[in-house]
Amino acid sequence: MWQYEKANEIKDSINGFFVGKESVVENMLICLLAGGHVLLEDVPGIGKTTLAKCFAQVIECSFGRIQFTPDTLPGDVVGVSVYNMKTGEFVYQAGAVMNQILLADEINRTSPKTQASLLEAMSENQVTVDGIVYPLPLPFMVIATQNPVEYLGTYPLPEAQMDRFMMKLSIGYPDREQEIKMAAEFLAGKVISEISPVCNAKSVEAIKKKVAEVTVKDTVLGYIEDIINLTREEKRFVIGASPRAMLALVRASQAKAFLDGRDYVKPDDVKAIAMQVLLHRLSLSSKAEIEKEDAAKILNSLIIKAKIPV
Repeated sequence: MWQYEKANEIKDSINGFFVGKESVVENMLICLLAGGHVLLEDVPGIGKTTLAKCFAQVIECSFGRIQFTPDTLPGDVVGVSVYNMKTGEFVYQAGAVMNQILLADEINRTSPKTQASLLEAMSENQVTVDGIVYPLPLPFMVIATQNPVEYLGTYPLPEAQMDRFMMKLSIGYPDREQEIKMAAEFLAGKVISEISPVCNAKSVEAIKKKVAEVTVKDTVLGYIEDIINLTREEKRFVIGASPRAMLALVRASQAKAFLDGRDYVKPDDVKAIAMQVLLHRLSLSSKAEIEKEDAAKILNSLIIKAKIPV
């Protein structure tokens, strides 16, 4: 089917430019096809902005970037109503959110009020300004970034906002060969604008519909529920994964199976992306933090503990 071939063409095209981070690219593509959003947390200069631009270029979607600072206002994100003196009416002036791929750069640099302005857009694909609802262009995906090494002047995202992101990913440093190749391409003047689009927004929406048709049997749904429930029973976590987290894991598993060329989800698909989907939604209890417990190790043990259906 052409949807499967096109999805893998998107992945290959991005990997051809963004060298050596195949797993990150695949997980971002999973989020795109599953209708989710991504939080990239990593040190500065690792290529987070480049990756976001590359995604938009390859799928020929509009790209918007907003640099969050302490004085960024919600109107900068969702837009404002401006009074037109000629007509005597208020006219909507679109904000950065009116793009198909939105890069929310350094999202933890801005105030909680401005961070919260993205909640409606990320959940409902729309924004409300002065009581009027404006639908967002589809496909719509937020790629937010934050730097973990700088804490002064930052506002950590609350649990409700973290729960809106389907995955939290880290790009990491490239290895020696990858970094040398990157430098060689930089010297050769290779830029994102040279990347040829492999599809358009209409094609992406068609692929997303095909992903939604991937079969998830009741036994696999039960397996996913077991993992979710184990996080809720784990006393070292303050709260367990939400129902939204379960739905995100189901949809992401469908996209994972689709990219592997199947029309049904296996437990292995769930295990492959469970850590990326769930870890950022779970917070350690005070006692667990004092005892220096590792949230990732705890979650991994719970995923292993869940009984795999036959």
